[in-house]
Amino acid sequence: MTLPAALTELASFLGDRLSRSKSDLAIHGRSEAHFAETAPDAVAYPETTEEVSRLVQVCAANGVPVVGWGAGTSLEGHALAVRGGVVVDFGRMARLLSVDADDMLCTVEPGVTRRRLNEELRATGLFFPVDPGADASLGGMASTRASGTTAVRYGTMRDNVLGLTVVLADGRVIRTGSRARNSAAGYDLTALFVGAEGTLGLITELTLRLRGQPEAVTAGVCAFPDTASAVAAVIATIQSGVPMARIEYLDAASAAAFNAYAGADFPELPHLMVEFHGSEAGAAEDAARFGEIADEFGCLGFRWSAEAEARNRLWRMRHDAYHAIIATRPGARPLVTDICVPISRLAEAIEETAAEIAASPIAGPILGHVGDGNFHATLLIDPEAPGELEAARTLAARMNERALRLGGTVTGEHGIGMGKMRYMEGEHGAAWAVMAELKRALDPAGIMNPGKVVEAD
Repeated sequence: MTLPAALTELASFLGDRLSRSKSDLAIHGRSEAHFAETAPDAVAYPETTEEVSRLVQVCAANGVPVVGWGAGTSLEGHALAVRGGVVVDFGRMARLLSVDADDMLCTVEPGVTRRRLNEELRATGLFFPVDPGADASLGGMASTRASGTTAVRYGTMRDNVLGLTVVLADGRVIRTGSRARNSAAGYDLTALFVGAEGTLGLITELTLRLRGQPEAVTAGVCAFPDTASAVAAVIATIQSGVPMARIEYLDAASAAAFNAYAGADFPELPHLMVEFHGSEAGAAEDAARFGEIADEFGCLGFRWSAEAEARNRLWRMRHDAYHAIIATRPGARPLVTDICVPISRLAEAIEETAAEIAASPIAGPILGHVGDGNFHATLLIDPEAPGELEAARTLAARMNERALRLGGTVTGEHGIGMGKMRYMEGEHGAAWAVMAELKRALDPAGIMNPGKVVEAD
């Protein structure tokens, strides 16, 4: 590696948009994960695809690692420069490039966040549906194949990215996909880069599928006597064909955290939070039908509303869940992990996980996007207490092993990064080696986000 030569050349065209300040390096050396801080050698702030291409060419010529950076909300160390090099911060590539209302799509740069995109789209009658909770960047969401609260109806990033502009490891710029909703023309390269976590190239533009804003929305919440009853209600609702837009689970500990943080009055029991989109009559009918199903499984009162203020308050609590849970143990550091299982095994997976957490020395509230079998545990660690981090890692490992045993995946939303690489062979078998072959073919020098997803060295 000839890092000084690379940085000198990058500074020649980026100027002060190539930073080596201690504050910039520190900000880009940490994440919301439990991993140790790992500062890069420099942070670049490109403004165009052409600049990203030139940057990658320089780094490739000098053997310098390149790591993409969105909003920094990743939970598995995806954007940490574990082998040094240049972090590419896409904060200055945050333009909404075009909106095609007739075709219900838009093209954005990777630094645009999902919340800002929907603010820009408000007047068009369209919206972008993928909602992971955090106000993540769309480039980061595509790179981790993000899911979220609305996946049960609208799908994940896999279902909503139609095309990409990508800078490859040698600096070439390619365009994947098209503006058409479907194609049978060759390999699906869009799908290859969605979820690759920047290990195959850097995404510099995304063409996204949009949806029509619903005429009416209803939302509500109900408590259940136990997890099995709540999950059984989810399965019955899905099987009955009721078109849910969101269906979220929270355990008793999460309900207590919501009460303390947001002034809610939830019974300290498992809950489901639901939302329905449609016509005024349709959304109301769907909510009423869900209430009937929930009653069959012991629901302790279903409260729902079509009023925007009540709905926004409900989902604000859900989106603030991370902060609410952390607030239950001041000074704690969270280890947040997720798994996804077939919905028929969901109650089993949650109950086994909850029992192991209860038997451990740490707290770990559970909540998740149960409409597609995905749930999260926020394991709260006292950094000064010997053994708590190891206990959390053991719990997370058991969750991953459980997911595979039950026919699921070690992550339905957070991605692999470096945190879950050890489980990839167990989940994919020989296919993981094929992923490594793809990595070596597209990035023979191994400069694109090394140390993540695959072992390709």
